[in-house]
Amino acid sequence: MENKHLLALPRMHATDSPSAAAHWDRSLNGLVLIVEDEPEIADIIAAYLHREGLRTLRAQDGLHALALHRSARPDLILLDVQMPGMDGWTVLNTLRQRGDTPVIMLTALDQDLDKLTALRMGADDYVVKPFNPAEVAARARAVLRRTLNARPAAPPGILRVGTLLIDAEHHCVHVEGEGYSHELLLTLTEFKLLHCMALAPSRIFSRSELMHQCLPESEALERTVDSHVSKLRRKLDDVGLENVPASVRGVGYRLAADH
Repeated sequence: MENKHLLALPRMHATDSPSAAAHWDRSLNGLVLIVEDEPEIADIIAAYLHREGLRTLRAQDGLHALALHRSARPDLILLDVQMPGMDGWTVLNTLRQRGDTPVIMLTALDQDLDKLTALRMGADDYVVKPFNPAEVAARARAVLRRTLNARPAAPPGILRVGTLLIDAEHHCVHVEGEGYSHELLLTLTEFKLLHCMALAPSRIFSRSELMHQCLPESEALERTVDSHVSKLRRKLDDVGLENVPASVRGVGYRLAADH
């Protein structure tokens, strides 16, 4: 097992402000999955990544990491080698069977054979502990700059509204945030309503308009929309999104809540 007490990571100081990283390309606002079983180390890495304008998710073991990889589709994974249960090598092997998500390995094993093994298994970079978290953030930025710039633009059917990620092509909706990602199981009508309002989140949609756009062949009354919206709202509330869609008395609904 890895000697965690060897990880003498530096603390952030007042001089470590976002302006110190102003030269980075802020357009690369990637999502980084930190797979690390030591919360203190994960906290420090996340702080430096946030300083660079990156978003993060966290997993403390391999199984959770693989689940988040499938649901949240991170742009980069920082993967600890020595973890209880499923180790980093096994996780990396599974990731490479799934696709080419960039991976930077984090480990206390400072051996050339381990470095070569990581690279041969498909890792994009390798950082040895104890490390400077600023260097980890810089390496993450370098990998993201290369991979995100080379990635084709997202299909027009994919919408992001706050923590909502809506894939119209696959009728798939995820709610993602700091340390979590949830897939919503919606009916076709609920999905149509959500997608319709997500196209203009601040706009107020009347019941008749939602009826016409989302239930064009239905002979139901406009009040049927209320029932579908209510069920949609309960599902969003279950994952922490309260009062979404928001009701506008006497008019209809809009996805964004009142400011």
